[in-house]
Amino acid sequence: MDTRQLQTLLAIEQHGGFAAAAQAINLTASAVSQQVSALETELGVQLYDRTRRPPLLTAKGAEMLRSARQILRIVTETKASVTGGNVSGTLAFGTLRTGANSLVPNALASLQRQYPDLCYRERIGMSEELMAEVVSGQLDAALVADHVAVPPSLHWTEVLIEPLVVIAPPGTGGLAINDLIRRVPYIRYRTQVPLARQIDTEIARLEVAPRQVVSVNTMSAIVGCVRAGMGFAIIPYVALQDSITAALDWFPFGAPPIQRRLGVVQRPTNSRAEVLSALIAALIEQGRPRDDWD
Repeated sequence: MDTRQLQTLLAIEQHGGFAAAAQAINLTASAVSQQVSALETELGVQLYDRTRRPPLLTAKGAEMLRSARQILRIVTETKASVTGGNVSGTLAFGTLRTGANSLVPNALASLQRQYPDLCYRERIGMSEELMAEVVSGQLDAALVADHVAVPPSLHWTEVLIEPLVVIAPPGTGGLAINDLIRRVPYIRYRTQVPLARQIDTEIARLEVAPRQVVSVNTMSAIVGCVRAGMGFAIIPYVALQDSITAALDWFPFGAPPIQRRLGVVQRPTNSRAEVLSALIAALIEQGRPRDDWD
């Protein structure tokens, strides 16, 4: 039994099957199957019922999965603790897409002088999957939104409260939201994340329905469409920290402005506590409102 086999088990569970796990961890589907088969042979038990499609965990498989999470967490924290006084190794940190463009990179960059021997592995994903990887020990911590339930085994620290904002093509500044909707097409953020659902809900509450011209699933694509003059969109304020959006007209969405919270989740006992405290402080500093927030 080795940690690679255990990580493969977790990947199968998190991504919903052998093929999806193989893609996520950069292995072939046959390599994933071979790792599982080798582990089954060593343990002398069947971990998956292969008569089902996709294969389903057996009772023994579910028990092994729970043990794998604990083992990997212990291995991760042990590796970190034996480095001694100098903070080195790799900090595995997860983030939402909206934090990956500028907020998290700027915060990590601010730590480089303090921890010159430390390397970073950044994982971008959705809140639910990032928290699952923190629980399992694959990530040291993650920046997630407050619209999903935080597992009781994790500790949440708020780092940012931000409004949702309307961004509009150049030349449309000064229009109220209802006038903007009547005159300018709408670019919809369409993806299976809480932020997209929140925006859809708030748009539906307005007096007038927007004329959707395009739907896209990444924030950078939304900004690109607005910059090209295709229409207006609603994004979180943190996305405005990118210089690409600096020239766009924008104003807070809602009266009072509709807000969301971002926070860092981590395990209560973590050998990376010192670094994570510094990272949280850096995220708070990087996320402070600029003078144009009001």
